[in-house]
Amino acid sequence: MAEPLLDRARRAGRRLRVNGDARAHYVVCGRDALAYWVVRALLATEFEAGRVRITLVVPERPSSDEPDGRDLQGVEVVRADRLDEVTFRRAGLAGADGLALLHQDDVGNMHAALCAQEVEPGLRLVVRMFNTNLANGVRQIFPDSAVLSDASMAAPAFVAAALGEVAPTHFRHGGRTLYVARRDDVRPTDVVCGVADTRDPQQVRLLPADGRAADLVIAEATGTPPGTELAARRLRRARRRRRPLTVLLRAVRSFATRKIGVAVIVLLAVIGVLGWLNGYASHQGWADSLYLTLVTTLTGQDPDANKSAAEQVMQVVLNLAGLALIPLITAVVVDGIVNARLALHSGRIQPERSGHVVVVGLGNVGTRVMSQLCDFGVEVVAIDKVPEPRGGALARRLGVPLIVGDAALEETLQSASVGGCQALVVVSTDDETNLQAALNGRAVNPELQVVLRLFDGHFAERIQQAFGIGVSRSVSYLAAPSFAAALLDRAVIATIPVGRHALLVTEVSVAAGSALDGRPLAAVGRAESVRLLAHARAGQRLDWAPDARLVIVAGDRLTVVARRAGLNALLREAAPPVPEDPVTPTPRQPEE
Repeated sequence: MAEPLLDRARRAGRRLRVNGDARAHYVVCGRDALAYWVVRALLATEFEAGRVRITLVVPERPSSDEPDGRDLQGVEVVRADRLDEVTFRRAGLAGADGLALLHQDDVGNMHAALCAQEVEPGLRLVVRMFNTNLANGVRQIFPDSAVLSDASMAAPAFVAAALGEVAPTHFRHGGRTLYVARRDDVRPTDVVCGVADTRDPQQVRLLPADGRAADLVIAEATGTPPGTELAARRLRRARRRRRPLTVLLRAVRSFATRKIGVAVIVLLAVIGVLGWLNGYASHQGWADSLYLTLVTTLTGQDPDANKSAAEQVMQVVLNLAGLALIPLITAVVVDGIVNARLALHSGRIQPERSGHVVVVGLGNVGTRVMSQLCDFGVEVVAIDKVPEPRGGALARRLGVPLIVGDAALEETLQSASVGGCQALVVVSTDDETNLQAALNGRAVNPELQVVLRLFDGHFAERIQQAFGIGVSRSVSYLAAPSFAAALLDRAVIATIPVGRHALLVTEVSVAAGSALDGRPLAAVGRAESVRLLAHARAGQRLDWAPDARLVIVAGDRLTVVARRAGLNALLREAAPPVPEDPVTPTPRQPEE
């Protein structure tokens, strides 16, 4: 730990010599909403106190309509399509305190980290990676680094929402294993504190003043299964048996195209009418008429001049119909085999299911959600418009059916039996497709539990109000606090998702001369903003039931659960005082 501290002191001295700016400097590289929310978190935490400078590196052109932070006030923006030594020097990485690489490309982020090491060795590095198995290798190359996965952080919240349970948030702190649960599911003696009152979905109250009013609590683990596992067990018991007759009918219906089917039906109707007329003209019974019709149509008959004119006309027409029927039968067989193979390959022919979960989009988040649902023993059907999505190989390994198609189309959702599913989890990277899939799912089943991923938080709130889709989550919003804290070298102990909100559990150290130094512990908590979990003197163990009258002294450690704004305010109160007459440095222009 001494080496990173020495490196930071050396970088601070270099900043002061180069441009006279003693503020901490952080560089963030991204191209999507995660970069936006990470920069927002950094600005809210440190910028107002005047202790940090942020440089954002984004592509020349936005990759999508979602915000990436380039329009935020108070941020230096460097536009570059390549993350190499030249770009990092333009961004002022030499002497910087930290670098966040937030692109959705594991190999690209690794290459960028190696380039950054050439510019600033020993840099504090935060890397976004889907494959967290690479974390140990990254830490060996970059000792002062953190490897985080936004998909891993957000997936438990999507899984819990799909099963109608509390997100399985577990963390260990101060020798205790704590988790989030409903008050009715835990013993009163295991409750540590109240977290939220969620009994009214339209008005969720976070950290209410009276903790006893909260139905969502932080409790100490006692060995009982978490709520999500219990929900999965109930789901497995309630799942009904599959219906093979429905599968057969759906397979027959998809055997041939509509045009060929109509042609065959029309031709068979013509043959039937002519056969009846032929039998009527020759005074035959229905059995003989059917026999003569089939023989005449399929094999033909020798001409017979002794037949009546009506019989001869019927025979000629039936022979002509037979000539058309044979190619049509061949076309039906060939077309049916081709369609059946394509349907099986794309997953369109599926057994009718009930009680399962449909996951739309097997990208980073969808793959994690599918995997965790399978770990709980929940039956999953996946949908993706790409034949080989990122999670396709894992889906085959887990035996999860993958339907290749557009989830915005109702027939695609019908093939996944969305009408009888437990929940529809829509986590693709396209807001328009996600919304259309959610609305079509609700049209099929008005009572369907929909877990919707939307990048735009304001848009998600409007969707909830307009369409009654009560569960919509932003992966970037849930994960950003952990990335920002890692960049600032602060440990976020846990992130607790509650609806579209996120509560943070963290430990705050009180600095000498700060606003909290000398005040009682009662000053820490704020209704609906901050709640104190534990307190410890320097070098001592945590006290989980401290006296609110106890006076805070420098070096104390406060474990709190808080909303973002409340935590930012608490960090400023616990920080050392800002000099009365700070020198405002001239912003350094990026090198061309």
